Amino acid sequence: MYDWNDLKYFLALSRQGKLVRAAVRLQVDHTTVSRRIATLEKQLDVRLFDKSPNGYQLTDAGLRLLPLAEQIETRSNRLYREIAGKDARLSGTVRVATPEALGSQVIARHINEFKQQHPDIEIELVAETRRMSLSKREADIAISFSRPDSGRLIAWKLCDYRLRLFASRDYLAGYPPISGIDDLAQHDFVSYIEDLIEMPELRFFDNTIKNAHVVFRSTNVSAQFNAILEGLGLGLVHCFMAQRENRLQVVLPEQVSVERTYWLLVHEDLRHVARVDAVCQFLTRILSQDPALMMGT
Repeated sequence: MYDWNDLKYFLALSRQGKLVRAAVRLQVDHTTVSRRIATLEKQLDVRLFDKSPNGYQLTDAGLRLLPLAEQIETRSNRLYREIAGKDARLSGTVRVATPEALGSQVIARHINEFKQQHPDIEIELVAETRRMSLSKREADIAISFSRPDSGRLIAWKLCDYRLRLFASRDYLAGYPPISGIDDLAQHDFVSYIEDLIEMPELRFFDNTIKNAHVVFRSTNVSAQFNAILEGLGLGLVHCFMAQRENRLQVVLPEQVSVERTYWLLVHEDLRHVARVDAVCQFLTRILSQDPALMMGT
């Protein structure tokens, strides 16, 4: 039989990835963490971690143990609250994978608000345009462009959002006026690098702007946004980014519009883990509270 107390060392190392960081979180020496992990592995007769130059990675056995250990942690906290009548503060790390624009321009602006409510929960925000696997625990929560049709995932709609065609006022002042779709043939554009787009939901440019003369491409939304802002050309921009910048002007708002939806995804093993649930509630609230910002209306 294993020692239940060793599970807290397992959880700390799985979340922190390094012995020293796990030790700091638990307020013990790093050798204590190493020893308790070794004891747990011996008692369970499995290897729970692989060590690499980047730290400690969970093995398949470790991945199977993780949701079970988290359930024990959640029930232990619940017991403390209900029986002792005390509030066990939520703690730990939650990794959130989001599309780049949403993560950097909306969610990051609210992190301090979350920190005030849950000072012991650390959010790791992975804001980039690639898919991360929840089943492999590359992230705890993901925000996606679509609802999954398979896997042990729980999903719900967060909000709709819109992209419109924007250009800088300086750019528009120096180029022929735009009164209809046909006028776009005389203008330059900024867009994605088509063959590097991993998510089909991002392949909206060519379907919206036909035969565009693209002068700059980037996989990075912020790079596109800054290029448009500096007058390089027109581009499809998230309304929640453009509304904060008065140097930009919407072009053909009634004719060019792309509407999409953000979905929150969480693995069913993590849905009721207290710290994960706290972040899920936070994301749901901040992304549903301001439809005018997300839709540009």
